[in-house]
This record gives sequence, C-alpha cells and structure tokens, in this order.
Amino acid sequence: MAARATIRFLLGHEPRSLSGLDPTMTVLDYLRRVERRCGSKEGCAEGDCGACTVVLGELNGQGPEAGLRYRAVNACIVFLPMLDGKQLLSVEDLKRPDGALHPVQQAMVETHASQCGYCTPGFVMTLFALYRAGTRPTRAGINDALAGNLCRCTGYGPIVAAAERALEQAPRDHMAKGEAAVIAQLQAWRDDDAMLAFELAGRRCFAPRSSDALAELVIEHPDAVLVAGATDVGLWVTKLHRSLQTVILLGGVAELRRIETRDEAIEIGAGVTYGEAAPILVHPFPDMGELFRRFGGWQVRNLATVGGNVANGSPVGDGPPALIAAGAELVLRRGQERRTLHLEDFFLAYGKQDRRPGEFVETIVVPLPRAGDRFGCYKLSKRFDQDISAVCGAFRLRREGGRVADIRIAFGGMAATPKRAAAAEAALVGAPWSEVSVRRAMTALAGDFQPISDLRAGRDYRALAAGNLLYRFFLETGDSGIATRLAGVAELARA
Repeated sequence: MAARATIRFLLGHEPRSLSGLDPTMTVLDYLRRVERRCGSKEGCAEGDCGACTVVLGELNGQGPEAGLRYRAVNACIVFLPMLDGKQLLSVEDLKRPDGALHPVQQAMVETHASQCGYCTPGFVMTLFALYRAGTRPTRAGINDALAGNLCRCTGYGPIVAAAERALEQAPRDHMAKGEAAVIAQLQAWRDDDAMLAFELAGRRCFAPRSSDALAELVIEHPDAVLVAGATDVGLWVTKLHRSLQTVILLGGVAELRRIETRDEAIEIGAGVTYGEAAPILVHPFPDMGELFRRFGGWQVRNLATVGGNVANGSPVGDGPPALIAAGAELVLRRGQERRTLHLEDFFLAYGKQDRRPGEFVETIVVPLPRAGDRFGCYKLSKRFDQDISAVCGAFRLRREGGRVADIRIAFGGMAATPKRAAAAEAALVGAPWSEVSVRRAMTALAGDFQPISDLRAGRDYRALAAGNLLYRFFLETGDSGIATRLAGVAELARA
C-alpha cells in the first residue's frame, strides 16, 4: 500500500507538513515548544482540567456538499499524528486581522469572566466550538459543554453568562471567510489514500485508511498499541512516561466510524466516539444518555471511542456495564476472519481480554429492546461530572405475567472486570418482580462480588451501594412505582 512519512494538517489556515518528530508528542507540546503558541496551558496533562483545549476542524460529509465540523479536544493527550488531514485551531487563531476580539472573547470581557486568566484560553476555545455548532443550548446544555473546563478563581456564573451572550449571535465570524479554502485542502488530503507511516529512532507510527489495511497491520505488528481517541493511552505517555514502540492510529479508518440502526440492533463501529454514539443510543436506552453525559468532559467525549472503552478492559469504565446489560455483542477481526462473542465474555481477568494476537475490536452490536423491556443504569461517583465511578450498575428487565422472564444485571467497579451478577439474576428469573424477590437477589449479590477498597470507595460501601442500585431499579419499574411509594413515605412522615 502507498505510504508517506509526513504529517499534514492546517494550523489555522496555514498548511503544515511535518516529519522527524516523536509519534507520541502531544499537540500541546507541539504548540508550545515548536510553534511557540503558548495560549494553550498545561494544567493536568490527563484531559481533566480543559486549560489546554483546542479545536479540531474535520470534513463533515462527502463531495461538494461537505462542510466543516468543529470539536473541542484536550491538546495534552492528543498525539501529533492524530492531526493528520485535519485543521487545528488554538486561541491565537481567533484574533481578527484588525485586532478585534472574537465574539466569544468579547463576551468573556463584557461579563468579567476571567480573573487569573490561566484557564481562560481553554474556556474560550470550548465556547468557540459551541458557537460554531450553530445551536442555542439551554443553560443545562451550556453547563454540560463547560464541565470539562475547570476554573478555581473566577466562578462559573460570569463564564456561563458569557456563553449565553455569545450564543445569542449568529454563528458567523471572520474565520468563516476562509472555510472554502480549508474544505478544499482537507478534501484534497482525503482523496490521497496514502497511509501515514513513519519511524523515528526505532519507534513506528501507522495511520491506515481502511479496515483491510488495519487488519494487515495488526497481524504484522501484534504488539502494537492501537490508539483511537488517546483518552486512555495519552496518560500512559504523560503520566506513566511510557515509550510506545509501535502505534497504530485508528481515526482514519472510515469503516470504524460508522453507526447504523437496523431492524433489531444498533451497529457501532469501534471508532465511533461517545459524543457520536450517545444521541443514537439515547432513544432506545434513555438512561444511557444520562450516563454518557457524565462520561468525562465534552472534550473527552469528542475523542473517547466506544471500542476503546471496551478494548482497554478497565474495571471502572462506564460503557461496558450498560452495554452488557443491554445484551451487546462484539465483532472481533483478525485478517479476513471475524468472530462474535457476548461482551461480558470478552473480559477474562484484570488487564486481560479474549483477544488473540493480531485481532482487534471492529464492531459493537447492541440489540434494540423489545416492547415492554425496561432498562436502567446508574453511576455513583464522588464528583458528579467527569469523575470515575465508584460503582456503576446497569439492568435490563423483561416480565411476563408479573414474573421475571429475563433479567441482565451488570456492574462496574465491583470486580477486576465489568461483570454480570449471575447469582442475583438466577434468584430473580421465574420469580415475581416483587420486593421479596428483589431483597433475595440483593442478598445473592454477595456471592457475585467481593469488591475491594480503594481511593474511590470502600468494599462495604460498594457492596451496599450495588444492592441499593438494584433496589432503586425495582422501585422505578415495579407495579406500584416509586411515586406511589414516596407518597406513602410522605404520608407516614405527616402522621
């Protein structure tokens, strides 16, 4: 296959063609050390604080109708080769030729939304991405978008006020004049199907453009690190200081970016981000929308992929418990061979998955719920937004004639892997969906899990919380309903 050794992208409106750089250099280090653009700051180096936020511009659509899609991302954990074929915008690009401020910057000034200023460029770039989206989000929507940016001195009131003021305007700015040229350049690069492939001091980086090319590379380099959004792997470099010898980037594989709703299932390519998947999954599984809204900040959801969240095997990843409860299956590929397995069977032990050398996760298949099915998932964490779960519980129930015909119960944070509660399920199948049955299943959870204590929660808390989440699901789906029960509690309190 044709290959090239240069990384091509637009920095603002200026083309860049780079070679001879570390394949795991972060975009933040590149901006500050090479380009001397120091507006983007390092606060955490793990995609948590948002001080380094930049915006990526990518083609949205095909042919002459293609437009640009802007996404806010964390520059501190994005590797430089991931910019290939994209436009990179930092806060320096928002300045108008006449020196005037961009509307989002002007709004920040008018509402006194900056104090020490360290976090301000990150907030500005998040607001810029929101501004260019062309939507009018509610106050809650603005809060969600800003949850990935932390400020310790100004307070969020003025910043939210700046967002509301800026978003009252039509999403047009001086940068729109150059969009046609940006689109033309990105299209030209996309039409060139040569694979990015380069080596530096024995360390290699590949960015295949098709699933077939990816399959060949993974067989040829079975020990390679597969990188989609780098929201996990990026920390291997910035926090653990690991040197990755061979990296295969998945962002350019179009087949992995597809998501399709069929008659009985939703098929999600492993490279689909949670930001892209959530709006599709929320219709049949409303609780997933609320769960994924708390999945990192907006910047993280713009990069983190469903396949990466599964393949890394984290015991506290929030996606797998919900997908397991929904009955998801994985399609794994090795060369031209594919096999399918239930998602819960993919996780074997801590850090170990059922993935053979040369094999990768290609698709996640999520069955659509049947009429009458009930689904619920809940996340418990110390901090509401963008925090790792202490316990994540997910449930799918099917009843027939008042009895439990089928139930799937899955938890994260309770074991070395995301895991179903087999004993609790067995206690419920065939039994009435009643408080007595559910209490029995809550007791059975002790045979399913022996949680550990760590900095997020103690084992006793986890065990108690898991049972209470099952009970909450019962209250929300039982015949009497939680509203009736709460009304009864209130009546007793008044008596």
